Amino acid sequence: MRSIFVLGIVWFVCQTAMTQNINYNKQDAEAGSLYFYWGWNRGWYTNSDIRFHGEDYDFELKEVVAKDRPTEFAVDPYFHPGRFTIPQTNFRLGYFINSNWDISFGVDHMKYVVQNDQLVEINGYIDHTSETYNGNYSGDIISIADDFLKFEHTDGLNYLNVELRRFDRIFDFNKVKVSLTEGFGIGGLLPRTNTTLLGQDKYDEFHWSGFGFGPVVGLHVSFFDHFFIQTEWKAGYINMPDIRTTMSKADRASQDFFFAQYNIVFGATINTRKKTEKYKG
Repeated sequence: MRSIFVLGIVWFVCQTAMTQNINYNKQDAEAGSLYFYWGWNRGWYTNSDIRFHGEDYDFELKEVVAKDRPTEFAVDPYFHPGRFTIPQTNFRLGYFINSNWDISFGVDHMKYVVQNDQLVEINGYIDHTSETYNGNYSGDIISIADDFLKFEHTDGLNYLNVELRRFDRIFDFNKVKVSLTEGFGIGGLLPRTNTTLLGQDKYDEFHWSGFGFGPVVGLHVSFFDHFFIQTEWKAGYINMPDIRTTMSKADRASQDFFFAQYNIVFGATINTRKKTEKYKG
């Protein structure tokens, strides 16, 4: 799975090199333009070592498998006014610094679900009121059963990030224009983690848990210079050293992993400079 991240880096480098070697006569957007988009994603994650520690336990699970949880496509909830944030979504607001470069802020609402009933290696100790799993562990194999652990970032694995992107026009069909975009982003993780550990009550609030970074490449198709559809591939690294797991502040978890994300988004571009000049007369 780490090859996904490596391929993302290679793709980003190749696309950047290609755009730098082509002489584009037409620019993609006017300096000062704003854009925003909304869309949906699928995510993939490398296996992760997850450490859990509290007042009466400290153990690590090795090579834990997790997957995303896409919502079945339907008008409800994808287009329901009160439920459209339930699926795995992407929102971004950007500003063009010049004709080719923009800086943007976005929220990638991914979902990360540890697969139950998988067998993993455990190291450490548990000395808890729930005596079923008490003991010292060193390379033992344990099943992630419901009464032992449920671990999900499903509301969600929220990656709040700032990105610097470049746009380059590659085709111009008058009212339809096609551009390449590539960039790099960095940000923080604000998950709402759904965790049930050793029968304890879960902590179900948003909590700043770590950071992430990585490249993005995409294909941008605009219509009438205002509306667009964009497909994107992201690959990156996430490190969360401070995950809340229960109502007790002493109970924490930590993990890091690589991720890949495929997005399809819909948006609009607003040329604020032209509107301002027209208003000034």
